[in-house]
Amino acid sequence: MPWPTPLLGSPLERGEGWRVTSFPIGGDLDVRRLGFGAMQLPTEPGAARETSFAVVRRAVRLGVTLIDTAYMYGGGANEELLAEALYPYPDGLLITTKVGVARSSPSDEWKLDGRPAVLRDQVEQALRRLRVERIELLQLHRIDPETPLADQIGTLRDLRTEGKIGRIGLSEVTVDELGRARGIVDIASVQNRYNLLDREHEPVLAACEAAGIAFLPWRPVAWGKSGARAEIAAVAAEAEATPTQIALAWLLGHSPVILPIPGTARVDHLEENLAAERLRLTPAQRDRLDRLPAPE
Repeated sequence: MPWPTPLLGSPLERGEGWRVTSFPIGGDLDVRRLGFGAMQLPTEPGAARETSFAVVRRAVRLGVTLIDTAYMYGGGANEELLAEALYPYPDGLLITTKVGVARSSPSDEWKLDGRPAVLRDQVEQALRRLRVERIELLQLHRIDPETPLADQIGTLRDLRTEGKIGRIGLSEVTVDELGRARGIVDIASVQNRYNLLDREHEPVLAACEAAGIAFLPWRPVAWGKSGARAEIAAVAAEAEATPTQIALAWLLGHSPVILPIPGTARVDHLEENLAAERLRLTPAQRDRLDRLPAPE
């Protein structure tokens, strides 16, 4: 089955000479485009936690300025780990978190919960755990279908007015949902599942590009499946790179609003991921990757 139509004026048409390494989220918050997703970091006490500290500190030393976390990642434990590892935060570091998913007890399953009182409480707790007075980018983890969208987005808008949020983002939304939310408040970012082998949300990416909204693809390297595709492996061999690096380089060259946030719990994988920023695909290589068929 074919992929959706590529973006008008895509990097394939204009080449990769235009590519820049930073993006102004919300028009004024400049971050390095290749960030870090903290979800995979172990948070339990012991050697694994110390390794998590080493990974995230190495990321910052290597110039990462965008780190993504969420309340759902351990019920706030991931946020606490980042604060313990990095506070006081260096100038220019953005830690973005997400709210809107909850459970009533540790044994319960996570469920969407965008009720205003829940969103307010989760933001307050995130401020405490991250040790900040304002979250510069706060994203709604999912839209709760049982709570009016206006109540969910309106609550975040009110929190922004109160100075507790700097910018508002969404996650896993459709073009219609993005448009409805933008009718209530400015949206600075969208975090949808997207990678070289999964382009279902190409229309959302196109909408973000048209509006200058940052697009943070989660699962940016298809959980390591990229190397299983012969064409990707062939391009990787030609470029003397890994399939993961090819997948990340493809994302960075596909649209200037894409800010990949690959995650890992290993320093060597972190360094491999960040090296993809220096990789430039040739027009022929990009054409071959763009033409990969969608999985059945």
